[in-house]
Amino acid sequence: MAPDEAVVGCTGKLVIATRGAEGPGEALVRVRGGSETFLAWSDEPLERGATVLVIESRGTRQVVVMAWSDPSLDDWADGSGDTGGAR
Repeated sequence: MAPDEAVVGCTGKLVIATRGAEGPGEALVRVRGGSETFLAWSDEPLERGATVLVIESRGTRQVVVMAWSDPSLDDWADGSGDTGGAR
């Protein structure tokens, strides 16, 4: 199956931890106006709940991810909603 280029550059959360070279986990990725799950591969193990960035599509609902931290998302996740802007 051809790579799914729409998912590259999207972010998501790991619902099952990745194990690096030992095997994939599963990521819930925000794409196409909703959320979809993909088998998620990474170079190094990443824990469940980690925010990830999709860096490659392997087709057949498989992606390569890396750990990702986005300060604007972190502010919303902690419930404050404060992005440091003027009020």
